[in-house]
Amino acid sequence: MPRTDLALELAQDIEPEKMAPEDFSSRTVRRGPVSIHFMHIRSSRAGERFGVPTGRYITAEIPALTDHTASFLPIAETVGAVLRGLLPVKGTVLVVGLGNAAVTPDALGPQTVRRVLATRHIRGEYARATGLTDLRPVVTAESGVLGNTGLESGELVRGLVSVTDPGAVIAVDALAARSLQRLGCTIQMNDSGIVPGSGVGNSREALNRDMLGIPVISLGVPTVVDAATLAEDLTGRPFKQTTAGSGQMMVTPREIDLMIHRASRLLAMVINAALQPRYAADEVTDAAQ
Repeated sequence: MPRTDLALELAQDIEPEKMAPEDFSSRTVRRGPVSIHFMHIRSSRAGERFGVPTGRYITAEIPALTDHTASFLPIAETVGAVLRGLLPVKGTVLVVGLGNAAVTPDALGPQTVRRVLATRHIRGEYARATGLTDLRPVVTAESGVLGNTGLESGELVRGLVSVTDPGAVIAVDALAARSLQRLGCTIQMNDSGIVPGSGVGNSREALNRDMLGIPVISLGVPTVVDAATLAEDLTGRPFKQTTAGSGQMMVTPREIDLMIHRASRLLAMVINAALQPRYAADEVTDAAQ
């Protein structure tokens, strides 16, 4: 099966509509400029068909970020409301940016969390004096990469969870798509967790409820396509590796800098809209920078 992190693309090859309702369900709604696909992989049997853990997988199709020049606010509020539905109603939320900030296609997580408003420290008299008593406690962090920190992402997140005692984790990471047409115009979230680095072919230990004991919501935008997958998709034939390493190449668009800049801002607005719904997501995002 061609490689992809997107559940919507995985569904192209396995005819999920033929699965029993107790195994799988799906629906699609249109909300303004966003088309949202809800997929619920309910059983381990369905999970094996998809090749992913059971859980809710939600895909938002949006205008291409490299072409989109209008305000992101309507999109952020729409997708943010969906994300809020995956989170517990109360409690601190830990937002972690996964990936390598020095590698542009993998910098989505770090650039996103820098725009998410951290609020756990805003409390007590200071919160009352500033009129910010209704802010949800939020902690933000960048995981970095093993080669720079000496820590696996999972080790760092476990430590942060033990210190901050959050009710949930939002993990932001770059994803891989099967089709070039998905890059920069798709947002996926799920409640089954994430494997850090999977989008750029460097998978590490999974972050999920089993590991952390709390809900882990994955959020990402596809920024790369595996070269072998792209070759198969374009030719309709299995890719045959002809040179060493040719099966490990990743393809990314030439507008990747612009894509990451806009995608990180949009995802930050989505997260801020989900966590601080009483405030304008664009203003909160600007205040966080």
